[in-house]
Amino acid sequence: MKKTHLTLLLLSILVSSLLPHSLKAATGRCNPSDYKVLLKIKQALGNPYHLASWVPNTDCCDWYSLQCNDTTNRVVELTIFSGQISGQIPSEVGDLPYLDNLTFRKLSNITGPIPQSITKLKRLRFLRLSWLNLTGPVPDFISELSNLIFLELNFNKFTGPIPSSFSKFTKLGALRLDRNQLSGSIPESFGHFKGSVPDLYLSHNQLTGPIPKSFANMAFSTIDLSRNKLTGDASMLFIPNGSSVIIDISRNMLAFDFSKVKKLSMQYLDMNHNMIYGSIPKAIVDDANLQFFNASYNRLCGVIPTGGNMNRFDYSSYIHNKCLCGPPLAACK
Repeated sequence: MKKTHLTLLLLSILVSSLLPHSLKAATGRCNPSDYKVLLKIKQALGNPYHLASWVPNTDCCDWYSLQCNDTTNRVVELTIFSGQISGQIPSEVGDLPYLDNLTFRKLSNITGPIPQSITKLKRLRFLRLSWLNLTGPVPDFISELSNLIFLELNFNKFTGPIPSSFSKFTKLGALRLDRNQLSGSIPESFGHFKGSVPDLYLSHNQLTGPIPKSFANMAFSTIDLSRNKLTGDASMLFIPNGSSVIIDISRNMLAFDFSKVKKLSMQYLDMNHNMIYGSIPKAIVDDANLQFFNASYNRLCGVIPTGGNMNRFDYSSYIHNKCLCGPPLAACK
């Protein structure tokens, strides 16, 4: 009897010692914790065909839609892109602590809010949740991801205000909140970014009120505020000796005296469909880098400046103003 118990005990110890080894052999380089989390993510998304390579007891570092670090073998990128996938972003994504890049993109059946669990991803630098159908407010807690250098939340159905806490980012190179249903004013704090000044994309929303005067402190390389309901002054965007390359303020209700802008230095300026008045400043001729200019559908008057790059812009850049004249429009009277 004792011999039987001893045999069973030895057999149990042998089996238990072999199980972890066999699992590790089956999953290869894949970290066991990451492996379990990934299978939970697949299950939460309804085991879609898009993740067919995510087969149990195989090396997750060989699966599609993700990458492992060559040294640590931890999952550092999760990129789920353009597939037939329904549901919400699984909260389990927050349990992949070494993620550098999290992307859910062009998945129109992904709905709901952004899970708060992503705040656990302290190493995250790239967050792309775009071309989905995410709803609700843009969550304030995203500002806890202090290492972000790229934040893309465009082409969703987010509503409500823009979190002012996003100005806390110090490494951000681009902030994309365009093509949502955001309302309220642009946060004044966006004129006080510390460290890196991000390219700012806020177009195609329902933003109202004035552009913050604090923007005069910021050298935005690209700023796109088009297709909102912004009012008042935008002259603070034209910073003397500034580094702006692209400024798009078109299709708002902005009203300011354009003739008071003393210097222009950019490649792209679109300000069509506003209520901008005054004249086109002669300083525009001195902007040797200007490749695109559209001031149509405003209330501008006076002679269109000539010289420099101005001959590259046809009548469509100037039509439907109050009393602009001279080439390429009709001669001044």
